[in-house]
Order: sequence, then C-alpha cells, then structure tokens
Amino acid sequence: MAWTTPLGDDLDGVWRRLCAGESAIAPVPTSHRLRTTLAAVVPSVPYGDDPGDRQHALAERTLRAAFEHAGLAPDDPRVSVVVGTSYAAHLDTLRDEPLDAWAVRAARRVGHPHPPVCAVTACSAGSDTLVIADALIRAGRSRICVVGGVDVVTEAKRLAHSALGTMSRTGLRAFDTSHDGMVLGEGAAFLVVETAAGAAARGAAVHARLLGTASSNDAAGLTMPDPTGESVTTAVRNCLRPSRTAPRDIGVVCAHGTGTPLNDEAEAAVLTRLFDDADPGPTVFGTKGALGHSLGATGAIEAVATVQALRHRVTPPLPGLRSPLSGLRVPLSTGGTVGADGTAGISLTLGFGGFNTCLLFERGAA
Repeated sequence: MAWTTPLGDDLDGVWRRLCAGESAIAPVPTSHRLRTTLAAVVPSVPYGDDPGDRQHALAERTLRAAFEHAGLAPDDPRVSVVVGTSYAAHLDTLRDEPLDAWAVRAARRVGHPHPPVCAVTACSAGSDTLVIADALIRAGRSRICVVGGVDVVTEAKRLAHSALGTMSRTGLRAFDTSHDGMVLGEGAAFLVVETAAGAAARGAAVHARLLGTASSNDAAGLTMPDPTGESVTTAVRNCLRPSRTAPRDIGVVCAHGTGTPLNDEAEAAVLTRLFDDADPGPTVFGTKGALGHSLGATGAIEAVATVQALRHRVTPPLPGLRSPLSGLRVPLSTGGTVGADGTAGISLTLGFGGFNTCLLFERGAA
C-alpha cells in the first residue's frame, strides 16, 4: 500500500497523525469568490502549480511507492494497473489530450509496460478500482493488480462546489447535528491486490484480505443520494454475502462521512439498518474531517485507512463530532482513538450520480 495525503505520505506516520486528531484543513488562497477558502492540499505538490502537473506528480510518486512497498518491479508484465479519479484536472486545463492521458503517462513514467484501466465513477472511483481488480483476478485476466485513486483540488472544482452549496464555511463535521457541508481535499492511494497463493509464493507481506466487493446505483439524481439508503444497503449486503460475513462480524466501518446533511443522513440510515441489532456494533470512523473530501481518490485513501484500522486495532476520532445525529445508533469514534478488536471491516463510498461501493477487508498476518 502507499498513500500521499495532506498529512504526509508515510504509511504509518499519516495513520498516527489521524489517530492524534490532526487535521490538514486550512484556508487556501484563491482569487475567486467562494463559499469557503478552506481545503486540504498536499504540501509537496504546491497549490497554484499547473493542476495537470500536480495530478501527474501525485499519481507517479504514489504508484511508484506502492510497487516498492509490495516488493514488485514496476515493469513486471504480470501486473495490471487500475486507476480512478473524478474530473482530475480536466476542468482547469486546456490540454488537447485523452481524458486518461495523465494515468497512461504516470504508468509509463514508473516503467510499467501496459496502459492502465481508468475508472471514472465520481467519488466511488478509488473504491471501484478494487472492484475491477477483484473481477480481473477472479476471472484469470490478471495475476496482480496495482489499483488506486488520484485527485487534486482545483479552482474549477472549488467554484463548482460553491455553486452547488455543498461546501461548509466552517469545517467538515461528519454525522454531527451542526454539519453543513464538506471541504475539498486531494491525494492519492494505491493498493496491491493478488491471490493469496500468489502472495505466498513470492513471500509478500499480507496486510489484509479483500473478502468482498460490491457496488450499486440508486439513480436518485445527479448530485442527491436516495435518502432511504436502500441502494447502499444492497451494496453492503451483496459485499458481505459471498464470504458469509454477517453484520455482527464487522468490527470497524470507514464511513463516507462527507458532512453534507443529505449524505450523512442517508448513510446514517444505512448504518443503523445494518447494525442496529449488533451488540455493540462496529466502530464507525472517517477521514474527511482531517484530509478533506478528495473526490475520486477518497475511496482508495479510505481503503488504506480501513486496512490500517484493522492492522493497528484502533480507529482515529471523527474530527468535529460533538453532537451525533440522533438516528445513528452505532458506536462512533469520538474524542480520541477507539480500540477495534474485530477482524473484519468495511469501507463505504457514496458518489455523485448514485454510485455506491462497499469493500470488505479481513485483517492479514503482516
């Protein structure tokens, strides 16, 4: 695994900062009239540089780090690369090139011999790369997949979300009664996915097992989720079913947790419906109050966070959570770190256009 986030790029170092309750959200200069100047940007790719160059830099350095962490050569012909994003830098650049050119360029720069598959499913794109990897490996089309998401904050995205009214003027407070919107973030994350037999044969460290993936679409609107959360519930149940994992077996949930009232309330309905009968139920945490909402990268970043919660048996606090929504009847990670003793965890993403994805992980041996 590897990630590049507004809190850094060291795998365990970023996790420690999340668990300490640190947040990278801060005012970011702009020449436009925005709903808020708050955002979470990656310091090592300075905001204000060309957005396309920033997207490429995040993709290349994090992809290279994932190959290295897994002990794989980037030019290994057995490997497939799958990359997800939302709009990347395309709203801000005038480059006349294919929409996946940044991903092709990043793969080529690290020495990979094949063009990558590029998924563009809004905020679920990073998660959906793992869905694709799962399908490719099970079908025998690939032996090893390096998958993840990359996205950057841009002026056009800030203007667009200002117009939509989705951004908070004061900060991202997921599942809090005072929530009033999200804050944009950026970053990249990649995970290496292969069969258990293949990992054992090459002596690879197994940080987690990907037990299930599932996706759905609620078709409720271009930006608004289905408030009942029924389609998200379907995705979770379809994700758990093949491995015969029951809701009571889940120890941690990395929630989408955008801080927007519509998303939070729909997700709260899902979590309550699924885990209300579990005792005590999984601990729910999220990363967006610390890292911002990185759109097409968030699913991959939060997949890494879910694996980290299982590895370290702890969940970080939900930043800004003071007064939880009354309808959310599951344990929330508040005030500080909370122990996570369960062996299984899920990561949820809910994207514009009704894209919903659930990933199920089990703690590995590493």
